[in-house]
Parts: sequence; structure tokens; C-alpha cells
Amino acid sequence: MANITILGSGGFGIGLAVMLHKHGHHITVWSKFQKELDDIRKNGEQVQKLPGVVIPPEIGLSASLECIRGSDLVLFGIPSSFVRSVAREASPYITSDMVVVNTGKGLEEGSMELLSEVLTEEIPQAAIVVLTGPSHAEEVGRCISTAVVAASKSAAAAAYVQETLSNQCFRIYENDDIVGCELGGALKNIIALCAGITDGLGFGDNAKAMLMTRGLTETARLGVALGAKKETFAGLAGVGDLIVTCTSMHSRNRRAGILIGQGKDPQTAMKEVGAVVEGYYAAKSAYELGKAKGIDMPITDAAYKVLYEGAD
Repeated sequence: MANITILGSGGFGIGLAVMLHKHGHHITVWSKFQKELDDIRKNGEQVQKLPGVVIPPEIGLSASLECIRGSDLVLFGIPSSFVRSVAREASPYITSDMVVVNTGKGLEEGSMELLSEVLTEEIPQAAIVVLTGPSHAEEVGRCISTAVVAASKSAAAAAYVQETLSNQCFRIYENDDIVGCELGGALKNIIALCAGITDGLGFGDNAKAMLMTRGLTETARLGVALGAKKETFAGLAGVGDLIVTCTSMHSRNRRAGILIGQGKDPQTAMKEVGAVVEGYYAAKSAYELGKAKGIDMPITDAAYKVLYEGAD
């Protein structure tokens, strides 16, 4: 069993913590917000983001990055906009024998970099693995059957994550296409937000199926232009993640999209959802990436205009 530090006490971080603790690992969850940790300890659950999932008292909670020392695995469960700053602060505590795992799904705004690229820049001493696929925190935390992908430039690191974190309710497949796996996870949030808009507008299943299919096509088109393998988008990190995020009410992106489709402006919609809506930020980065690479991405372009330019 492994010593695992999870950076981030949001829904997915806590969901992973509970599931991995149940399967024998020693877990510590870090947050920079001491009050959030105090509330978790007091209530025995993450009331705002993962209500109903009991957090055992044996799971450690810490507001100090010193808790990383002695870890085998360091998992990032941080929104994309904060990954670089947290990685920079955490780096001095991370040694070359640790494996760093990113579970976030997004692109860094401004640089348009994959989160694995951000982590590689800030933590060059450690192997970076991306853990992605159809995995709602609400189900991971309850040990409902889930399958995901571990992607890395290091085959040994991906194999270690697969071997260490897999169990009877959480199956991990290895993949060497880190670009494709990350883009699939980041860009499906845009398509899910759009799928929510179609729901809010009162469109039917035909429209949503069309949107998902064409959305996957343009995601793969951009991915291939950036060096990804086309077949990656037919797997868990592509169509698998797309299906679950476009069709489930667990999806923050879909819920925000529904509100936008009903006529609310994007900022109001995100406030009502009450959590980070990664599709909003990914739409800007993907729009800029598509333009820079000369890739035709009509759904992403339309999402950008709705979210950032006030289009109907």
C-alpha cells in the first residue's frame, strides 16, 4: 500500500481519498484553506462539493505542504487556473522518487499548455502521469465501478500508477498518448457545456447526439494537429469522458450550460453551479489554439462567442 498525498479538497480529491483509503492506502488531503479542512473534519464530509460521502477520520487533513514529505504518490486535484502556483509551491517537497499524478481536466489560460506540461515545468524532478476518463467524483467516492486511463511519457510511471491505484471498483488502463488523453479530458468540458445549452433550449436527443459526435470530431482534429493519436479519442479519455459529461447532472459543465440555454448569462450560471466550470476556461484556450493551428472548430468557436462575446 502507498503513502498518497492529494492536493485539493474539492469533490474529486475527496472522492479519490475516500475510495483509495477504503482500499488500504495511507491518505493525506491538503488544502490551502484551513477553514475548509476544519469544516470537513467537523461534518465528516465535504458538504458543498460531495455531500453524503463520509470521510473517515483516519484520512489526514493538512494545510501545510510539508505533508508531501515521505509520499509515494502526489495527486493534483486542483482547478486548472491554480495548478501552476500550487505546483511551484509544492515542488521543493517533491523528490525524484515520487510520482506526480494530475487529475485536473483543462488547459492553462494564456499559455494554452496542457496541465502535464505545466507540471513538468514546475516539477522537473518527478515523472508526471495524467489520470483521466469518465469519473464523476460522486461515483468514485462511493466506489461505483469506474475505468480511467493513466497516461505518461514514462511507461514505468504509468504502470506504477495502474498497479498501485487499481482495485475492484477503479480500473486503470495504461496509455502513452498523454497529449490525446489530456485534450480529450479538457475539450469534452466545452462540448458538455454546449450539450447543456441544447438542454436549456429544449432541444432533443437527436441534437445532443449530433453535437457530441461533431464535437468529438473537432476535438480529435485539434488533437492530431498537436501530435495526439486519433484512436485515443475513441477510448475512455475521449468518447468515454465525453458521454458521461454531456449526459449526467453530476456534470458542472452541463448544469452551467442548461442555465445559459435558459437565458442566464455565463457568469450568473457559473455562480449558481457553485463550483469551477472548466469548460468556460477551456473554451478560450481551445479557441485560441484552433486559430493558431488553423483548425476548423465550429462548435468551439460558437461556444467562445456565447461565453465571451455575448452571442445569443
